[in-house]
Amino acid sequence: MSADVSGRVGAARAETAGDRALAVLLLAGGLLGLTAAFVLVVEKIALLGDASYTPSCSLNPVLDCGSIMTTAQAEVLGFPNPLLGIAAFPVLTATGAALLAGARLARWYWAGLQAGVTLGLGFVCWLIFQSLYRISALCPYCMVVWAVVLPVFWYVTLRNARAGLFGARVAGARVTRTLREWHLLALTVAVLVVLGLIAERFWYYWRTLL
Repeated sequence: MSADVSGRVGAARAETAGDRALAVLLLAGGLLGLTAAFVLVVEKIALLGDASYTPSCSLNPVLDCGSIMTTAQAEVLGFPNPLLGIAAFPVLTATGAALLAGARLARWYWAGLQAGVTLGLGFVCWLIFQSLYRISALCPYCMVVWAVVLPVFWYVTLRNARAGLFGARVAGARVTRTLREWHLLALTVAVLVVLGLIAERFWYYWRTLL
């Protein structure tokens, strides 16, 4: 086998492995996000039925989703935000399952998924800002959603960039190849930034636990 053919085979195997890893991420992330959203809906219903109810995710002055549930930010579109997750996360789960089953999804589907995860990331970034600097409280279940949306957006975007969804120039760009090679480092940096913001914002409380 020539070096050129061997290289193409290796690249194809790597691409297949990457697609499978993305499928597992979508399936697992969708299930995890759906679980968190479902629990939040249940807690919200309980709170609506009893104003004195203390949600299971209200653990201390910082990790206190009860205070978040009563804010305007918790119902951006006029209904509880977790209902968006109830609608969106099954799509991720189904997509991951379909990919694992060998489905080849159309370009328009990947474009729609890209739009969805991009909107999701924008919404999550807004919620992070609101939680840290407006509400001054964190919701553990919401943070689970954050932890799902960030890597899902990242790896769906990398996949679509590689597949040419953003054009041949982006697919072959050096920056795209670099990001694919250092994908885990870039994601880790993003996670550390969020954790750093949380640590800095609530340091007044964290230091009392030391």
